[in-house]
Amino acid sequence: MTDHPRPTILLVEDDAALRETTEMVLVRQGFDVSSVGDGNAAVDALDAAWPDVVLLDLMLPGLDGISVTRWIRERSQVPIVMITARGEPIDEIAGLEAGADDYVVKPFDGPALAARLRAVLRRASFQPAPRQASGARAQDLGDGVALDRAALEATRDGRVLPLTPTEMRLLTEFADNPGVALSRTHLLEKVWGSMWAGDGAGRMVDVHVQRLRQKVGAEMVETVRGHGYRLRRP
Repeated sequence: MTDHPRPTILLVEDDAALRETTEMVLVRQGFDVSSVGDGNAAVDALDAAWPDVVLLDLMLPGLDGISVTRWIRERSQVPIVMITARGEPIDEIAGLEAGADDYVVKPFDGPALAARLRAVLRRASFQPAPRQASGARAQDLGDGVALDRAALEATRDGRVLPLTPTEMRLLTEFADNPGVALSRTHLLEKVWGSMWAGDGAGRMVDVHVQRLRQKVGAEMVETVRGHGYRLRRP
C-alpha cells in the first residue's frame, strides 16, 4: 500500500516557545512542518519552496503578517491561515482582506488547529462536480465571467481570474445556485465546513464575498439584506 504524502506547512511565529510547541503538535497530527520566526525569513523560505499551506502570525518583526500575505498573493494562491493574538475583529478582517483564507485566535487547541488546516487543504484540492454530464465546458455566469470546473478556473473576458481556493469554492457554490439567496450559514457549511461558528463566522463570509466581488465584478453577487447573498442570473 502506498503511503499518502504528509501535507507541508510553513509556520511563521516569532514566539519561540509557541513556535516549537505548535510545530510538535502539528507533526504529531500528521504534517511536515518547517518554521521561521519573522516575516523576512518567511519570504526567504517561500522563495526557496512553496508549502501546501502557510500558518502565519499577524504580529511579526520585520515584515508583518499582512505584508507577507500580500507578498504571497502577488505570487501564489497557496492557502494561508492567519494567527491573531487578540481576536479583535479589525485584526481578523485585515488578514482576510489581505488574502488569508482562514484565521485562528491564540491560544488555540492543537487538534482543533490541525482540523482547520485540513479543512483549508480540502478546500484547496476540491473537485467540483460538473454542472452537466455533457454540454459546454465552461458555465457562463454573465458579464463575461465563465466558470470552468474541469480546469478549476474562472475567467472574465477570457482573462483568468486570480481566485484563491476558498474564493473558487465560494464562486462554485453560487454558480450551483444561480439566482438563489444563500444564507451565511449555508455558505459557511458548504465552503468552510461545520467547524466554523461564533461571532466571526458572518465576517468570514462577508469579507470573502467582498474579495470575490473585486475579482468577478461587484454587480455579480447581490446582497440579500438580513439573509446573505445570491449570484445574479445571467
